[in-house]
Amino acid sequence: YGFINTCLKSLVVEKYGEETWEKLRLQAGVQDSFLTFEVYKDEITMQLVDKACKILGVPADMVLREFGEYFFEFCKRSGYDHMLRTLGGNLYEFIENLDALHSYLLFLFVFPQEMNAPSFRVEKNEDGSMHLHYYSDRRGLCHIVPGIIGAAALDFFNIEISMEIVNQTEEEERTGKKEHIVFLVTQNPVFSYKERNKFSSSPQYLADSEKQIENQLRKEDLEKAKTTISDRGSSVCPVKKSHWKTIRGIITLGKGKLLRGFDPVYPKSLWIDTKTFCNGLPFHMVFDKELRVKQAGVSIQKIVPGLQTMGICLDHYFSIVHPEVPFTISSIQKFINSQFVFQTRREMMPESWKQRPMLELRGQMIWMESLQCMLYLCSPLLRTLHELEERQMHIADIAPHDVTRDLILLNQQRLAEMELSNQLERKKEELRILSKHLEEEKKKTEALLYAMLPQHVANQLKEGKRVEAGEFKECTILFSDVVTFTNICAQCEPIQIVLMLNSMYLQFDRLTTVHDVYKVETIGDAYMVVGGVPVPVPTHAERVANFALGMIIAAKGVQNPVSGNPIQIRVGIHTGPVLAGVVGEKMPRYCLFGDTVNIASRMESHGVPSKIHLSSSAYQCLKHKNFEMIERGEIEVKGKGKMHTYFLIRNKTATENEIMGRP
Repeated sequence: YGFINTCLKSLVVEKYGEETWEKLRLQAGVQDSFLTFEVYKDEITMQLVDKACKILGVPADMVLREFGEYFFEFCKRSGYDHMLRTLGGNLYEFIENLDALHSYLLFLFVFPQEMNAPSFRVEKNEDGSMHLHYYSDRRGLCHIVPGIIGAAALDFFNIEISMEIVNQTEEEERTGKKEHIVFLVTQNPVFSYKERNKFSSSPQYLADSEKQIENQLRKEDLEKAKTTISDRGSSVCPVKKSHWKTIRGIITLGKGKLLRGFDPVYPKSLWIDTKTFCNGLPFHMVFDKELRVKQAGVSIQKIVPGLQTMGICLDHYFSIVHPEVPFTISSIQKFINSQFVFQTRREMMPESWKQRPMLELRGQMIWMESLQCMLYLCSPLLRTLHELEERQMHIADIAPHDVTRDLILLNQQRLAEMELSNQLERKKEELRILSKHLEEEKKKTEALLYAMLPQHVANQLKEGKRVEAGEFKECTILFSDVVTFTNICAQCEPIQIVLMLNSMYLQFDRLTTVHDVYKVETIGDAYMVVGGVPVPVPTHAERVANFALGMIIAAKGVQNPVSGNPIQIRVGIHTGPVLAGVVGEKMPRYCLFGDTVNIASRMESHGVPSKIHLSSSAYQCLKHKNFEMIERGEIEVKGKGKMHTYFLIRNKTATENEIMGRP
C-alpha cells in the first residue's frame, strides 16, 4: 500500500532533505507521491530501498533498520498509536498479537486480498529471552523487524532490546516459499539516572524482582504484605508497564483476604445441552487428530452441508488461508496462538453454489487434551453487506452475541467514508500537480517579465503600484550598431537579417549576465545597455567597458550574409547622470532620459568600425582601472561641437575567456 512508500519518502525528506528524495526517486524511476490506500507493486519499494543504499552509501540492513524505527513513529503519528499501545501489556503479548492486528487491518483496507502481511510467532525461553519467528513472502526485508520491535519496546514498555538472527531457513512447515527468520530477543529495563540511584540498593528489583515478591507474598501474612508494599510503594508500585504483571497478581477478594493469582471454579458437569451449544455457537467445529469432524455449529452446517455427515475429514471441505501451514494437527498446534482463517473448497460445494464466492471463517483454535480434539471457535469473515449477499447469507445467520454483525454494519459505513477520503486524496494530489505546474508557469512568466523590466520595477507593477522615476547621478551608457546595416538589408532576404541579428544578440544578452549590466533596448541593429542603473554600483564604467570588449570579440563570430565575412560593429560609451522610469501601460518599457543618452549615441555614430569610442568622462572613470586606452583627439560631434575622445583597446588584467565568461 501507498502508506509504506509515503513513510519511506517522509523518512528520506525529514533526515536527508527534499533534494535527496528527488534524486532517489528519479534514479528509482518512481512517482513523487503515493495515495495511502492505493496498491503499488513491491518492486517500487525494493527499488527505493536499493537506490537509497547506493546514494547514501549505507548498507541495506542499516537502511531497513532505520526505516523500521521510523515506520513505528510514522504509524503513531498517523493515528495508530492507541491501537498499538493496547495490543499487549508486555513485549511478549505485543508481538503475539501482531498477527491479530494485521487480521483487523484486513477490515480497514478496500482491497484486503492485496495485503500480504508478514507473520510473527514468539516463544519464551527460561532465561527470560524470547525467540521471535518471522515469516514473509518478501525476501531481504527481515532487518526492518528489529527496528520496529526495538522502537515499540522502548516507547511502550521502556525496555531496550537486542535482536540477533540465530536461524535463517527456507520454511518447510508453511506452504509456499516463505522466508523464515528466527531472532533471539534479549531485553533489559531502561532507567533514568534518578531511578538508577533509587534502585541501586534494591537488587531484588532487577532480574528476579517478580519471583522474589511472589515468594514473599506466599510466605508472609496480610499485615506483613501490606507493610512490604507500603515500604516499597515508592519503588515497586509506580513501576513501568512491563512490571504490571507483578501488581496484577495481587487481588483483594471478599473481606480483605489477599490472594495470589486467580483460580477459576468449574462445575462438576457441563450445564448446557448439545442442541443449545450448537445453536448458541453456530460457527464452531470440533475435530480430532485425524481431522475427522466430531461436531459443528448449525450455521456452518447450513453453509457447508457436508458437515452434517459426522466423521468426514475437515481438510476435504476447507483449506487454511492463514497462517499458511499444512492442514495437519501438528502444524495447527504449533501456531495455536495465531488466528486461523479457513476457506471453503469450491469443488465440495453443491453444483448450484459453485458460482458464489467462497466463504472464509476466522477464529481461534483450542486444544482439548482430555478429548484429544481441537475446538475451532470462529465467525464468518465478512466485511460488507455486499459480501454477505453474495454468499446468500443474512445477518440472522450470525449469532446475536457475535460482534461480526456490528462489524459488517460499521464497516459498510466506514468503507463509504474511506472511498470519499480516497477521492479527496486523489483530488489533493491533482491539485498538488496543478499547483506545481502553475508554479513552473509562473516562473516562466516572471523570467519573461524580468527580461523586459528590472526585477524591482516589475514587482511594483505586479502589485499595482506606481513606479516613480528615479535620478541616477552617475552611470555609464553604451550604444552599438552594425556597420553598413542599411546596405546589408537592401541585399538580403528579411529572414537572413533576422537570423544574423538573433545570432549576435543572443551572445550580447549572455554577456549582460556575465558583466551584470542592464540591457535597456534594441531597435533594429542598435543595442543599448547601461551600468549603474537600476541598481547603483561604483564599478559601472568597468562593467560596461568589459562588456564592450566582449561585444567586439563576439561580433567576429557572426557572419555577414552578403560578403560572408565577420560583421563589424561600432561601439560608443559615455558616463554621466540620467533620469530613469517606466513609460506607458501597454508593453511598458524602462527608459533612460537625459543628455547622457544623447552623447552616448553620438559616441557610437561618430565611432570607427570594430572600435570602442569613449567620451572624456568615460575615459576619466577608466584611466586608473587597468584598461589600455589611446587618445583619438578632438572631433566635431553633431549638436555638441568639438569633443575630446578616446578609444578603448583592452583590459590589461583580464583574459579573453574571462571577458567572454567562458570556463
